[in-house]
Amino acid sequence: MTEQRLRIALQKKGRLADDSYALLKKCGLRFAIRGGGLLARVKNMPIDLLLVRDDDIPSFVANDAADIGIVGENVLVEEQLTAKNGLDAEIDMRLGFSRCRLCLAAPDNGPIKSASDLIGTRIATTYPGVLGRFLKEQGIDANSVEMKGAVELAPSINIAESICDLVSSGATLEANGLTAFETILNSEAVLIKSSRKLSSKKQDILDKLSSRIDGVIKSAETKYIMMNAPTDKVDAITELLPGADAPTIMPLAGKENLVALQAVCTENIFWETLEELKALGARAILVLPIEKMMS
Repeated sequence: MTEQRLRIALQKKGRLADDSYALLKKCGLRFAIRGGGLLARVKNMPIDLLLVRDDDIPSFVANDAADIGIVGENVLVEEQLTAKNGLDAEIDMRLGFSRCRLCLAAPDNGPIKSASDLIGTRIATTYPGVLGRFLKEQGIDANSVEMKGAVELAPSINIAESICDLVSSGATLEANGLTAFETILNSEAVLIKSSRKLSSKKQDILDKLSSRIDGVIKSAETKYIMMNAPTDKVDAITELLPGADAPTIMPLAGKENLVALQAVCTENIFWETLEELKALGARAILVLPIEKMMS
């Protein structure tokens, strides 16, 4: 019997691809991406990586060419809205990286300042499905002009009066004299799968991988904090620790009024938190990253 290997569709190049490869490597997967190849074989788990265009990933998952995929939510939603016969691919897990926004934007010195100003105008976009849904929901009668790229140039060459495009830092908009005035979709990388049932072997592999991904995500947001604390301030200090369970408390040799306190904090620890801890008498405060974590 042929070995069953889980197939994961990934974007071949770009920021999302780099972040996806980094995530899988943090999960312990060992693989190498070489040249223009479309397939990478994971050496230490029965997993194959299919390296394709990002807008092909939802259909690969829906049509059984891949078991799961990692793709931008913006791409998934667009493919769901424009697929002629529906698309059997849904979000299984949010991954928290490659965040961006799909925004409406218009020239700084132009008349369009809000969504209501779009009536009767042209909007250039590579996301006609998402834009069309927004316009319908808002009751706005406007024309969508589909482009394959360089959407930010549309107003300056008179193709459209405004655009609907992805915004990350906003630098591209600023460079082209555009200002975003409405966000119609917040996006991040997501792991997707179809509704079909996997074989027990593949499901076991997916369960293990999902557990590791969850651990990587949680460890990125989690910190280990250590300090020496006054015995009579332990309760007050514990209340300040963001997202911490009951801390580990140990006596300090020769220090009856101090204890060593250690805790795993599942929320961000800001400088203000450290200052408040110090004000309560905590000293030698250390905040350490957590490389791996499993609940």
